[in-house]
Amino acid sequence: MTNPQIVLASTSPFRRELLTRLGLPFEITNPATDETALPGETPEATSLRLSEAKARAVAEQFPYALIIGSDQVACLDGQIFGKPGSHDKAVKQLQTMRGRTVNFYTGLCLLNARTGKAHVRGVPTLVTFRDLTDDEIENYLRKEQPYNCAGSAKSEGLGIAIIAKMEGEDPNALIGLPLIALCDLLKEEKIKVI
Repeated sequence: MTNPQIVLASTSPFRRELLTRLGLPFEITNPATDETALPGETPEATSLRLSEAKARAVAEQFPYALIIGSDQVACLDGQIFGKPGSHDKAVKQLQTMRGRTVNFYTGLCLLNARTGKAHVRGVPTLVTFRDLTDDEIENYLRKEQPYNCAGSAKSEGLGIAIIAKMEGEDPNALIGLPLIALCDLLKEEKIKVI
């Protein structure tokens, strides 16, 4: 039996580039999911729920596929930092996070659309930001424009210069797709990566 179709339920070019590293053929689709946290929901629970919601949002369109959904939420002292969407919000996020350690929760889901079974994992990454000046924040934002990245932290680009330290089990998780966990989930679905 041939491998099922693999679908990445994301329009993120960063997740696409990461998944390409595994050498498996895949398709991309937009999950068009509301990413608003539910009242009282923890950041980790939000990332897990949204990763599965994104995969399930496209399951009808790909009924025999393995669908990958992923979502990331940054949290500091109970405050959630999502995608800023604008320069002003990104400035405020980075001013709040400078010199502090922020928990980035990356949720991952591998949904077998044929069976309806969802494998869901959370991969946390602790990120300590440098104690940035306002000028450094402005320079970073002008050059990188990370307005579609949780917490304004685009570590795959110039954002690595605003980070003092990272602690986590998978450096890819901070970029948005934990490949180590994904390899485990694909193996559970009998997909050979190597």
